[in-house]
Amino acid sequence: MSLRSLVYTFYERRLAGKLAGKPVPKHIGVMCDGNRRWAREMGFVDPNDGHRVGATRVKDLLTWCDQSGIEHVTLYLLATDNLRRPAAELDPLVQIIEDLATELAEEGNPWRLRMVGALDILPAATAATLKAAQEKTRDRGDGVEVNMAVGYGGRREITDAVRSLLYEHAATGGTIEELAEILDVEHIAEHLYTRGQPDPDLVIRTSGEQRLSGFLLWQSAHSEFYFHDANWPDFRRIDFLRALRSYSSRQRRYGA
Repeated sequence: MSLRSLVYTFYERRLAGKLAGKPVPKHIGVMCDGNRRWAREMGFVDPNDGHRVGATRVKDLLTWCDQSGIEHVTLYLLATDNLRRPAAELDPLVQIIEDLATELAEEGNPWRLRMVGALDILPAATAATLKAAQEKTRDRGDGVEVNMAVGYGGRREITDAVRSLLYEHAATGGTIEELAEILDVEHIAEHLYTRGQPDPDLVIRTSGEQRLSGFLLWQSAHSEFYFHDANWPDFRRIDFLRALRSYSSRQRRYGA
């Protein structure tokens, strides 16, 4: 082992030790950004090589989350805006996401998968693969629950939630006027893709970008944010621990 590796290992263990007893987020959102940029910087001709390495990093992240006691992770993997990319670029990315879901669902892995997004706008075969992976992991409870945001857009999620609420109310014979009288934020929250889960305490974005890009617009109202300069394939456990350290040092006031 090189001197650099020894120093890195020592610092990583020291940082992990300092987090003992500190507040840990129950739910983190991760914007896995910078895969194509990483591929270009590394000299790859095919930008999808960055997505493939990024998919491997996802598995590392889930292991780190299990080790840290985090219960829910939402991964921003494919936005609705991404669906406008040329087929030559989009199709390989969609296949990588399918392969990732299938691999995470393999026997021996502890993670329970949940697809959050408008699967109806994805190719039928892709939607079927993602649903099958979710169903295969339905009874798991030993690892983190993984929300795979595929075909996801924050505005669309809120629109879908309101639509679902309206349909539900109409099914009971209620009127729009009656719903307007009682409508509260919780009514909408109960129809979001992430219903039944706590909102993310921490949102991490890699690649140096500092914007939400439509990610968890409703749920992140009180989230803490951590922006990291490295591209997603270069995101290391030590970077993850630094994000947790940053989170643990903040005083969450929720507007009070």
